[in-house]
Amino acid sequence: MRYSPANRFKGTLLGAFLGESVASAGIQFQSYANLGRMALLGTESLIALGRLDLDDWIGRQQQESLHLAATDDISIEIIIATLPVALFFHENPIKLRQNLLHVLKIWDDDPVVRDGTLAVGYAIALALTEKLDPITLIPQTISFLGETPTSISKNLLIVQNLLEQGAGLSRAQAEFAKEEKLSNTIPMAFYCFLSTLEDFRLAVLRATDNGNSKVQAARPISSQATGAITGALSGAYNGISGIPVTWQVLLLQRNSPIWGLTSFSQMLKLSDALVAVWSGVYDVALNVRELTEEGCVEAPLSVYAAPRVIRSR
Repeated sequence: MRYSPANRFKGTLLGAFLGESVASAGIQFQSYANLGRMALLGTESLIALGRLDLDDWIGRQQQESLHLAATDDISIEIIIATLPVALFFHENPIKLRQNLLHVLKIWDDDPVVRDGTLAVGYAIALALTEKLDPITLIPQTISFLGETPTSISKNLLIVQNLLEQGAGLSRAQAEFAKEEKLSNTIPMAFYCFLSTLEDFRLAVLRATDNGNSKVQAARPISSQATGAITGALSGAYNGISGIPVTWQVLLLQRNSPIWGLTSFSQMLKLSDALVAVWSGVYDVALNVRELTEEGCVEAPLSVYAAPRVIRSR
């Protein structure tokens, strides 16, 4: 295995944050919208319950007064919010699809949001299981979407043709940057990811038009959305190991809030906890009396299990 699940889980969440927050005037790491707070609330719910529970998600959302609806400006928030579900059920395509569609019931049933969620979630799942082939990813994704009235499948085919022709970024932008629509944002993110498959930094900078302040000023929402999705895809594929160390060091040094969390370190711990629950790790610290002999003062050892062995769904 090239990277561990923990490495890729962290890469996905951190990648989405960085892709959304990279600013035009250098690497600012300033989050201009609350794109990821709902994703972290969902992550906390999965960790606490070990399963997907919509009532718990909704309760956490209401507690923090987060109310999302499937509008042009907010659709990307919904897709980012489903990232923990894609991570948690990545090893089983059937459950992945079922649970992604299930969590979307929290919001309006918009077909474009549905297709965008399935496309991104499926690509992340292939990356985590190390089955992502850049040549076949788009045809596989279209097959996963199935018959649909949206234009996402058609636009993904355009991306496939652009990649086969070796088309540059400006040509891709000409195809998809005409309107700030999710049906254009998703294909553009796939293009930026697949055209710079092994380079997280370059993929994110291209997706966010970094260094081109005029373009970013003209379409800030589109840049944020494309950057967040590109970052999530590239982060899942390259893991946190593929994210520039200098960017990570800046986050650690500034110790600034991330999507409602107090620090970068807290996001990493939350990701580790999600991996632990997914993998079936038993938290001995919560059951010390049951697993230690009477009078034993030594710290108990953690017990691990292979996926699908003792974890619940």
